[in-house]
Amino acid sequence: MYGRKKDANHNLIVDAMTKVGAYVIDMSHVGKGFPDLIVGFQSKTILMEIKNPKTSYGRKGLNKNQLEWKEQWLGGPYCVVNSPEAALRMIGAIK
Repeated sequence: MYGRKKDANHNLIVDAMTKVGAYVIDMSHVGKGFPDLIVGFQSKTILMEIKNPKTSYGRKGLNKNQLEWKEQWLGGPYCVVNSPEAALRMIGAIK
């Protein structure tokens, strides 16, 4: 079973989004493939998985549970981010 440990870049990403006015719900404790964050920004809701490119685990991408969850998801946008800048681009706060 995969751990429910936050990536080292997790808080940096959350902080960057909240500074631009995004509402962020941390779901990293849920596990079972569920994305790390639910982000609301400018009337959009985005599910966000955080990966840390500085670790071999993070560079591997989504694990089996995350891939299965993503494939079954029928709702709004789902994205994988690895930095505050990537997260801000995904929510549309920067280009």
